[in-house]
Amino acid sequence: MKIGLLGYGTVGSAFYALARERADTQVKKLLVLERLPGPDCEQVTDFGQIARDEEIDTVVELIGGLHPAYEFVTEAMRRGKNVVTANKLLVSACYGELIALAQKQGVALRCTAAAGGGIPWLRCLSRLAETDAIDEVSGIMNGSTNFILSAMTQSGEDYNAVLLEAQRLGYCEADPTADVGGFDAQRKLVISANIAFGVSLREAEVPCFGIDGITAKDIAYFKEKGLVCKLIAHAQKRGGAISACVEPMLFPESAQMAHVGGPDNLIRLHAGRVGWQSFSGAGAGGFATASNVLADCLEVKGGCPSFYTDRLDPAAVDNETLTQRYYVRAVDTVREDAEMTVAAAHRLAAEYRAEKTPFFMAALSEE
Repeated sequence: MKIGLLGYGTVGSAFYALARERADTQVKKLLVLERLPGPDCEQVTDFGQIARDEEIDTVVELIGGLHPAYEFVTEAMRRGKNVVTANKLLVSACYGELIALAQKQGVALRCTAAAGGGIPWLRCLSRLAETDAIDEVSGIMNGSTNFILSAMTQSGEDYNAVLLEAQRLGYCEADPTADVGGFDAQRKLVISANIAFGVSLREAEVPCFGIDGITAKDIAYFKEKGLVCKLIAHAQKRGGAISACVEPMLFPESAQMAHVGGPDNLIRLHAGRVGWQSFSGAGAGGFATASNVLADCLEVKGGCPSFYTDRLDPAAVDNETLTQRYYVRAVDTVREDAEMTVAAAHRLAAEYRAEKTPFFMAALSEE
């Protein structure tokens, strides 16, 4: 397998190191902004040199973001090259288009590292979907927020202090909005639900409520009640209706989710015959993520299908059908058992956000 590698950051450099250890994977060309010391393959600054290279059969995209990743990936597939990516933003935003293009061109598209980092979540999800009817996916899909919530629970410190520590340790970007706002988990949920249910949901249909409004007082209140807060992405399919959202959720201290610490992930699925299955481990990190990228390359080399699923059934999110109990704190008023639909809860959150009024909510797990 001859590879055109796009990007040499944390994951890109780790992937390069892993690929060099194998006789069956060769990074022939590396796309960089400027020449770097270290990589001994050919370094190029023009993607066209990779696209036009007929020996390169697979492009590994690890630059992230929507543009120019979209242009590079689609050009590669149009030229008959397989694509492996860890880019959740790209796959979530262009899900149906990318799958259709891969099928049309007869190439493979793999993105296991885009949801779960080092956990082979999407690969396992797709295989089970072939033999069983998956009706729910849920879990901790963002390690940054899990680190923040875990640290707040352990130390009693307020959100801003713990966020700064997460940034210092490299668990959060300088602009943490995608993580703490729930958008990173939203993208991973869209990809997961689409593969699990064989549909094509859009990001705009999946509401997010993140953790940036949480306070040390909220955490202390939860601890008094024997509860632990986690940011959960969850999607359910009941008949023809799909409910999906990202929101904080409260679990009893005895629950499996409550014991997931630091930046780790824990993602679960429920299927008709096998029941619940859980997948846990490092949701990010250079070599953890790169190992899934390499595994995708080996699957491509082995002749895997175009994508994890060939189903793109029309579907829409209907959050009016699922009712949950919520902890709601608006300014200094607390309701600890407010019952409402997911749609109503997120409309309420949107109203308070628009008014810039202190507000936090968390669904109560039924575990």
